[in-house]
Amino acid sequence: MKMVVDKANSRGYANHGWLKTYHTFSFANYYNPKRVHFGMLRVLNDDTVAPGEGFDTHPHKNMEVISIPLNGYLRHGDSIQNSKVITPGDIQVMSAGTGILHSEFNDSDEQQLEFLQIWVFPREENTVPKYNNYDVRSLLKKNELSLILSPDGETPAAINQDAWFSLGTLDAGQIKEYKLHKKGNGVYLFVIEGEVEVNNTVLSKRDGAGFSETDAITIEVLKEAKILLMEVPMN
Repeated sequence: MKMVVDKANSRGYANHGWLKTYHTFSFANYYNPKRVHFGMLRVLNDDTVAPGEGFDTHPHKNMEVISIPLNGYLRHGDSIQNSKVITPGDIQVMSAGTGILHSEFNDSDEQQLEFLQIWVFPREENTVPKYNNYDVRSLLKKNELSLILSPDGETPAAINQDAWFSLGTLDAGQIKEYKLHKKGNGVYLFVIEGEVEVNNTVLSKRDGAGFSETDAITIEVLKEAKILLMEVPMN
């Protein structure tokens, strides 16, 4: 097994006043040649947006963009006439394909918005742009690693890549084995809250770790935790 650990306090950080953002991988003005991507996982941004503020219309092309709200209300608008507000329990998947313009705003005038934005290189380029919101609440089971995103219809949320995302809210003392879906894939574990141990390594809030050249990993929960697992091709 190969393992890479990205501690929370080692991430890139930018404070734009209205936006406070942490970058696990190189992004914008943060560049670390050792942390450009993990396989097909290109971006993992941890964003906090002030009330009423947001990202004005900007382009994406040939990238799978996944947004996962952690707190508050995220409003999305795009050039294919979608506009929707999502909250924790929803996820947003955009296949940028040949190109799409979109914006993201905090829809509340009072509450901070916290969300993860994740970019994955697509399996096929120059596809017709697509955008969907998915309510994944019915999929989330306490003390389970619940699959929320898959390539081929295992879940309502689909991605243009051989990638599988799972969320888990786990009590202390739980031990979970995650088995990879496809040979040659790796899995990146991001600790949203709490503390876990994997491969004799303790990971705390906002720490991340990538595992490759393995068929499975075992996760021991040390403190009640919420974790995101992102399985992606390594090549």
